[in-house]
Amino acid sequence: MSYTLSEKFASLKPSAVREILKVTSEPGMIAFAGGSPDTAAFPCEEVKKLSAEILEENPVSALVYGVSEGYDPLRKTVSKWLKERENVGTDDDVVIITAGGTQVMDITTRVLCSEGNTVICEEPSFIGSLNCFRSHGCKLVGVPIDADGMNIDALRKAVAENPNAKFIYTIPNFQNPGGTTLSLEKRKAMYEIARENNLVILEDNPYGNLRVAGDDVPAIKSMDTDGIVVYAGSFSKILAPGIRVAYAVVPKKIAPAFTIGKQVSDVHTGVLNQMIVSRWFDEYDVNAHIDNIQKIYRRKLNLMCDCLDEHCGEISYVRPEGGLFIWAKLPDGVEMLSYVNELIKHKVAVVPGSAFMVDDTAPCSYIRLNFSTPSDENIVKGVKIMGEVLKNTLN
Repeated sequence: MSYTLSEKFASLKPSAVREILKVTSEPGMIAFAGGSPDTAAFPCEEVKKLSAEILEENPVSALVYGVSEGYDPLRKTVSKWLKERENVGTDDDVVIITAGGTQVMDITTRVLCSEGNTVICEEPSFIGSLNCFRSHGCKLVGVPIDADGMNIDALRKAVAENPNAKFIYTIPNFQNPGGTTLSLEKRKAMYEIARENNLVILEDNPYGNLRVAGDDVPAIKSMDTDGIVVYAGSFSKILAPGIRVAYAVVPKKIAPAFTIGKQVSDVHTGVLNQMIVSRWFDEYDVNAHIDNIQKIYRRKLNLMCDCLDEHCGEISYVRPEGGLFIWAKLPDGVEMLSYVNELIKHKVAVVPGSAFMVDDTAPCSYIRLNFSTPSDENIVKGVKIMGEVLKNTLN
């Protein structure tokens, strides 16, 4: 039998990140291409203990169908935690638990966008979200990022030229892949632009708790007096990605539609995993755990940056203040895809920057490097190889 894919799906391409990760399983490959947290940051013993307690005390409660909006004790805990830690959420908002952060992007698009509507996003941006928007038949309009986040003049122009835009998508903290942080001034400007043009802001903040330098910047959601910001967060980066528990803070007026959007996706997020996260907050000091993982990433980020400065002086980058990634620009005269393929031959895997662009066929001179997954030893070894391959390419 021959299969005909839907028009929306047929245009999608496999994630370049996932495709290149297949290469990382080869023996001896140094993986700068991933995006997973350091496994040393996983609270494995805590999760084992909590799982055993739940399944011993009342296994049925963890194995039945759950409420679409999420396990109520966890929703209350997340609401309280976000208000205390980030001043996010008011009585006019609803916390909804999702199966991973990308589901927030999927549901938001499903609820707000008709086919052919426009999503305005940073360029570059997270490929998973870009493909999500594409899968709903949305047109993507990319806005370039500066060292302090999305270029506001370009954003104004994009909004003016796309009257059918439905929302602005931003990763404000330690952007993936750019590593940049949206400044407070730009956050305020973005909010005003959205308010004046009847747009929603989809604020995706999976990395906000991974700050290793500088000062916290208030969330755009903390400024939301008009109910125009949907805020997405995740436990993938601070607990473990396999847990697949994330959350959305949604204005009450669209929460019923958001719930229906989740019901047609997966009905509910796994109850056992939600209960584990809820008890994790009850029985352990989550903020102290975050402090500890920040120490891990501070060391690894500084190590990779120091190695880049020593061995790859021709490569330029904005030093991130947190997150998991470095967005590195190759010097003029170096063809990016050729360099990436040559690195693979030398057992170093990086992600081509074109994967994160709205138009992935346009020329691109960037690569994305991940410092959380590789060991310290492999960071030193891998960056040294990058420098040697670059030197040979330039010569």
